[in-house]
Amino acid sequence: MENSSTPVVNTRQGALIGFIDDDVHVWCGIPYAAPPVGPLRWRSPQPSPCWDDVREATTFSASSWQSSEYCQALGGGDPGRFSEDCLYLNIWSPVTRQTPLPVMVWLHGGGFTIGAGGLPPYQGHALARRDVVVVTLNYRLGHLGFFAHPALEGEEDRVVHNFALLDQIAALQWIRDNIAAFGGDPDNITLFGESAGARSVLSLLASPLAKNLFHKAIVQSGYTLPDTPREQALQNGDALATHLGIEHATAEQLRAIPAETFWPLTAPYNIAPTPIVGDCVLPEPMLDVFFAGRQHPVPLMIGSNSDEASVMAVFGVDLAGQIEKLRRERRFGLGIIKLLYPGVKGDEELGRQVCRDMAFTTMGYVAMQAQQRVGEPCWRYWFDYVAQAEHETYPNGAWHGNEVPYVFDTLGTVEPSRRYVNEHDLAFSAQVADYWVNFARHASRTCDALQGPTRWLACRKGRDVLLRIGLNKHAGFKLENRFMRARMSLFKRVMKHHVSLD
Repeated sequence: MENSSTPVVNTRQGALIGFIDDDVHVWCGIPYAAPPVGPLRWRSPQPSPCWDDVREATTFSASSWQSSEYCQALGGGDPGRFSEDCLYLNIWSPVTRQTPLPVMVWLHGGGFTIGAGGLPPYQGHALARRDVVVVTLNYRLGHLGFFAHPALEGEEDRVVHNFALLDQIAALQWIRDNIAAFGGDPDNITLFGESAGARSVLSLLASPLAKNLFHKAIVQSGYTLPDTPREQALQNGDALATHLGIEHATAEQLRAIPAETFWPLTAPYNIAPTPIVGDCVLPEPMLDVFFAGRQHPVPLMIGSNSDEASVMAVFGVDLAGQIEKLRRERRFGLGIIKLLYPGVKGDEELGRQVCRDMAFTTMGYVAMQAQQRVGEPCWRYWFDYVAQAEHETYPNGAWHGNEVPYVFDTLGTVEPSRRYVNEHDLAFSAQVADYWVNFARHASRTCDALQGPTRWLACRKGRDVLLRIGLNKHAGFKLENRFMRARMSLFKRVMKHHVSLD
């Protein structure tokens, strides 16, 4: 047993001192790569420099450049100051621990344009008290994280466009090499994320560069939008440079653009909420890898929320307009869809449910079948709990991202939920967090179920089962067989051709 009153650890770069938060050691702002500034903008992350003295790790680092207002409205809090020098991570570990402990590495969401590892909902204290080591991290966002331009071609011995995903890979490599010093088990790392963070997890499950860097994965609200083709990304980068007044731009001119220039850009000059396919990180589309069952063979948990369509307005999708478009162009397809959604009235509500299922729910079904092909377990869920005081605020169920403070068990400490949650909400949140930690601790190829209020069975060959977390917005857990199976079968067949933001 270890019970150190001074949270000093030695990493490969040097010694760190953190602080104690009640019964948890915390280290913030640990560099996992060199600052990607100047000539290192739009290059693969480089190793972090070493230091001689004991380095203080007591404050969160700067976040990648983004919109603070947008992040506070949609991303979970104030991201603080911004800098291109943003490649840092944060660690929570129990003061008293039996080592080695399972490690849970969180990738934040935000459409690849907002967010940070230090935001209030992602504080790892409550999970660490369950005897795991929690890691959150920043990665490059927006055009700093995903960019292609002809002037940048040939600068490295490999093609690189997904700099943000390479940042995440660099963080996983740092964790593999150093986490034992913080009480973590480098052979039991669970990678988990929500929205763009979930899409990152899916991408790393498909990336040859991430092989063996994590051992389990949790995908919360991962979406089925197709990756951006490399050719399109190159055209987009060229058009952006021209828009900024730099026609036929050189690499030096591109790197001289101030970082704050990128984040206010709107369509068609903003980035898609998807990675770029065709570089060393993603040589082929993520969806193709899962359709073929060639993802890294690790245990997987995957699910989505009952009102994922709440994010569609952010993406600029007109829900009712999607149904009207079907009515004009594919009347037969609309007829089939109406058969699959009996009793749903009005274009707005039908569009809400169809867009939700095509863009989010179906990903869990695709991943389940891919897991069955590689002989790995898959735990599927459907999150549909709403805090008791908020049922009228959320009439259609759990919004995109609503599950995050339940997973971290931070519901009672973050805004605005801490002002209205009651003891029943907090008790339910604790049960959800317990399931996530049980997955990190026990999930394996031979594990068939996770213990909790309901024994959560894994999907195996011949078994299509899902855990409903929340029942019509109320507390409860229930296993359901063949969840939305007819809808999922249809949408899997058409999603590669019809799931888009057009």
